[in-house]
Amino acid sequence: MKNEAETFAFHLHLLSKIIDKEAHPFTKLIIEQGVTEDEYNRLIHLLDLLENQLKKQKEAGLLDFSSLLIHFAGMLTEKLAPHQTIYALKKEGYYPSLMNEFLKIMENLED
Repeated sequence: MKNEAETFAFHLHLLSKIIDKEAHPFTKLIIEQGVTEDEYNRLIHLLDLLENQLKKQKEAGLLDFSSLLIHFAGMLTEKLAPHQTIYALKKEGYYPSLMNEFLKIMENLED
C-alpha cells in the first residue's frame, strides 16, 4: 500500500509540473500547497457565500466591501496566502466580480 501511495504522490508531482501556471494558477496552487479535498470544498463554499453577500451588499447600495475581504482572509486555510490565492482565482476566471472587488481593496491599501 505504501508503494502505491508513493507512486501516486510521484505521479501527482510530475503532473503538477506540466500544468500551465499561466492558464491554471489556482489549480497549480491547490496542488502545490497540498490543499485537501475538504479544504478545497470549504474554500469554494466560502467563495459562493461571499459572492452572494457581495451581490446583496451592492443591491443595498453599499460601496465598501472590505469586510468581505477580511472574512475571506480569516477563513482561508493557512496553506494558502490570501493575496496569492486572489490573484490566482482572478487569473483563472473564478468569481470575477468578487475577485475584482478584492483586488480594488488591495490596491487601495497599497497606495
